[in-house]
Amino acid sequence: MKFFVNLYESNTYKMETQYHYTTVINALKELYEKGFILDFNLHENEIINHPNNYKITDIYRYDGENNPDEEAIVYGIESVFGEKGVFVAGGSANSNSVAAKVLYNVGIS
Repeated sequence: MKFFVNLYESNTYKMETQYHYTTVINALKELYEKGFILDFNLHENEIINHPNNYKITDIYRYDGENNPDEEAIVYGIESVFGEKGVFVAGGSANSNSVAAKVLYNVGIS
């Protein structure tokens, strides 16, 4: 199952689920069209060291149909400085990105 969740709307957290049957590339294109142009994967240390400077506005999760290693999560992120970008993380249990774990905690706070 593939889904999209918009977590941030009108200064309050609100959950909405919409189902998408596309690829990670299409999620990145859609977010780019919405102004998410930075690659926050290049700034993992900033996310790890200052998680309160970021809010997750969009999450696209893709489950691997045949292989858990195919799972991925695409985050749409906004910084307190007005920057908008994306972070792509492996969604499987063996994903070891510290920044992805920090973002997970930001998303559920």
